[in-house]
Amino acid sequence: MKRKLIFVAVCSLVLASCNNSGKESANGTDSLNTMKSDTSHSMNMNSSSVSGVPAVTEGARVFFKNVKNNATISSPFKVEMGVDKMSVDTIGPVVAGSGHFHIFIDAEDSLALGTVVPTDSAHIHYGKGQTEAEIKLTPGKHKLTLQFADGIHRSYGSKLATTVNVNVKK
Repeated sequence: MKRKLIFVAVCSLVLASCNNSGKESANGTDSLNTMKSDTSHSMNMNSSSVSGVPAVTEGARVFFKNVKNNATISSPFKVEMGVDKMSVDTIGPVVAGSGHFHIFIDAEDSLALGTVVPTDSAHIHYGKGQTEAEIKLTPGKHKLTLQFADGIHRSYGSKLATTVNVNVKK
């Protein structure tokens, strides 16, 4: 895990130094250090501003407010996300005690501490600070994982993740 973070930091530094003396792209962000998610938000991932993942507040937890394990639901459905002892924030600067939600559909139960949440159809990002969303699922059984991550999508690990199984009615 540490090797992966070190590798990403070193690659970012090398790429930044080769990037026309740090000129910015037309949209005002360094194009080699920009991360986009499926909710059309972006942020600067300049390695000089990246520090370690903040500590998880003692007793913090995430939870689905309105979806219980083994529930039978209709699709689409509204999911409500909650967190105790941490603040919900948008993507951006890493702020201790805060982060935003991600929902994993039929994927892992959590990501290791510090792992950046992938951007794909199985990992939905809520980087605008959303605490509820509408989700569409096909009929059948599905696993939903709620994962909290810092301002640059780095997982807070299993301490701030929870998983439920649902059965979607036909």
